[in-house]
Amino acid sequence: MYRILLVEDSKEIHQMVAQTAAPIAELVWASTVQEAGKALTGQAFDLIILDVELPDGNGIEFCTQLQSTHAQIPIFILTGHSELSEKVLGFSAGADDYITKPFSPLELRARLEARLRKSKLRESLSDTYKWKELQISKSRQEVSIQEAGALHKVDLTALEFKILLYFAIRPGEVIARDQMLNDIWGEDIHVYHRSVDTHVSKLRKKLGSVSHIVESIHGSGYKFNPTTL
Repeated sequence: MYRILLVEDSKEIHQMVAQTAAPIAELVWASTVQEAGKALTGQAFDLIILDVELPDGNGIEFCTQLQSTHAQIPIFILTGHSELSEKVLGFSAGADDYITKPFSPLELRARLEARLRKSKLRESLSDTYKWKELQISKSRQEVSIQEAGALHKVDLTALEFKILLYFAIRPGEVIARDQMLNDIWGEDIHVYHRSVDTHVSKLRKKLGSVSHIVESIHGSGYKFNPTTL
């Protein structure tokens, strides 16, 4: 499932957006710029919905700041103002879309789904994936991890690389073992859940100091949770 960060101080708007986004994404709520900064430090997000008027800052200014640290994350500006000049400011700051309050939940969901699909397609077609902890090159089938301020290549088997790449295109998503079995090995090949755990365990050992980015989710499966650049 996708993960969206909502930066908005209104509880009513939070509840409305939460209900709208529930079928397609996990919503994380931050009511201030400071809370949003903390959330972005510890979690990976697929999209940000950002209010303009916040208790401790201006949303458009925060949008500008995000271009230097999280430029790869689409940003929707959310505001009660509909003036063209403010929209221009928002797009100039790097926003990808502009939602005016009050908004239609159906329209918001449609816009979110369209943007998330485009982002996921662009990721799947990308040759190189980069995070703070590691880099993956699909064409060269190379993986490098960040250790002691330098990149070091990791020698993976073809299956281990396939598993890591499978995680890489689903950051932040809880992936069930059954889903991994079907997607990686295929429905016609009988593989035990324990075998999946064994392969993931071997992969994590090779990732060494950054193995924490592949999290075990008790009773569910795994989650790939790298730190964005």
